[in-house]
Amino acid sequence: MHDDLTARAKVWLAEDPDRETRDELAELIDAGDVSELAARFSGTLQFGTAGLRGELGAGPMRMNRSVVIRAAAGLAAYLKKQGPSGGLVVIGYDARHKSADFARDTAAVMTGAGLRAAVLPRPLPTPVLAFAVRHLGAVAGVEVTASHNPPRDNGYKVYLGDGSQIVPPADAGIAAEIDAIASLHDVPRPDSGWEILDESVLEAYLARTDAVLADGSPRTARTVYTAMHGVGKDVLLAAFARAGFPEPVLVAEQAEPDPDFPTVAFPNPEEPGAMDLSFARARATDPDLVIANDPDADRCAVAVRDGGEWRMLRGDEVGALLAAHLVRRGARGVFAESIVSSSLLGRIAEKAGLPYEETLTGFKWIARVDGLRYGYEEALGYCVDPEGVRDKDGITAALLITELASQLKEEGRTLLDLLDDLAVEHGLHATDQLSVRVQDLSLIADAMRRLREQPPTELAGLAITRAEDLTQGTDRLPPTDGLRYTLDGARVIVRPSGTEPKLKCYLEVVVPVATHAGLPVAHARATELLTAIKRDLSAAAGI
Repeated sequence: MHDDLTARAKVWLAEDPDRETRDELAELIDAGDVSELAARFSGTLQFGTAGLRGELGAGPMRMNRSVVIRAAAGLAAYLKKQGPSGGLVVIGYDARHKSADFARDTAAVMTGAGLRAAVLPRPLPTPVLAFAVRHLGAVAGVEVTASHNPPRDNGYKVYLGDGSQIVPPADAGIAAEIDAIASLHDVPRPDSGWEILDESVLEAYLARTDAVLADGSPRTARTVYTAMHGVGKDVLLAAFARAGFPEPVLVAEQAEPDPDFPTVAFPNPEEPGAMDLSFARARATDPDLVIANDPDADRCAVAVRDGGEWRMLRGDEVGALLAAHLVRRGARGVFAESIVSSSLLGRIAEKAGLPYEETLTGFKWIARVDGLRYGYEEALGYCVDPEGVRDKDGITAALLITELASQLKEEGRTLLDLLDDLAVEHGLHATDQLSVRVQDLSLIADAMRRLREQPPTELAGLAITRAEDLTQGTDRLPPTDGLRYTLDGARVIVRPSGTEPKLKCYLEVVVPVATHAGLPVAHARATELLTAIKRDLSAAAGI
């Protein structure tokens, strides 16, 4: 076993084009570090519907230039089988470690395969790449990003020509082509021949951002903004300036791209502590709202003053606010969300006489809904301009929520006042998440198996009226690894995360509320129920 591992590592080493990972791997081989070699050579990073994502380092189980070159070559082979040769592939990248190298390697592989490649001019938000695919009529797009993962990670996200992310069976088709590559020496990688795009693509994107706002709408809300050490700042500031909003006050410590993300444990606005600097800046400057993007700026977080404190709104709250705003503005078309998001969107759409769809988790599914006008998912992702960007977009979502805050400000009201109105109109929809991060992935499989073999019959004293194993699919949804429980006045979905080593449980309770005066009691009841559901679900899953 040891000799076999070393032999495989030496073959990999001989092909590795990156001096940094070659040195790292040579050191492991020389030291005879069997456990570390085994961790890196126990398989290969699997190319799936999220593309690739993993920790940087040498070997097939890590993100590195060798893995990326293979992925690019597999994608190129897949694209050539799909249609006429010479199609355009657009490549974008964020400011993480190695992102620029991975983008350049991808451009070289595409060029060597006889496709045309064009690279965005510098690290830019993921939605700019998603826009560019449609805008330039490309056959595919690649974004090098690990979004809001830890600093040591990077990733590789693939879009097809419709501008939305890949879904089955394209992922399996690309994965098969990747597996068919025998040696990196077989992959032509010229030193030139691709195009570096100029600013016109970004200009075209920014010109579209204007279209998400209503003509003549108020633009008075003042914001504090953090880019979370990512690539969002310049594009967001440009979009806000074009729209005529007051210039956002920046969280200076997090404004510039920094692949080490020094001020946060995880560069995700949802993680505890990530918004602390933003709240400190808000206390000092007293804005109307706080806006945060994640590092690749496809997500948007919103925080508001609640009593004397600042608190972040849940993704479901922002999702409902944006929906209500679009309805009030007379939007037509389908409203869509993932199954793990709040059912409040369905109520809003129904009351407005608009069609509504539920999809599997992930924007790759939401973006494919026919006639989509607005889509969101609870993980802070919002698609407010599907004709321009068939994906979540943290820049246009920030513009739209700031327009809504401005409109409410003119009426002497706040985002929280509108949330209260929605609760009285449709019932208080309160959501929460039980999320367990693991080192050992088998713990997730164990929890799912335990729930399947010994399903709970009640949670928080509420009877489970329907239990669905989503691996079977439903009449509306393709199969996925998940469990859905419908309770009397509540809903729970349990699924493994597609991008992180986490088991995620999504909880929603609906508490009827007749008048604004009844809201405090309804909120207390909702909190009590969510806490009890979390407790009982943890016990049932053994987590």
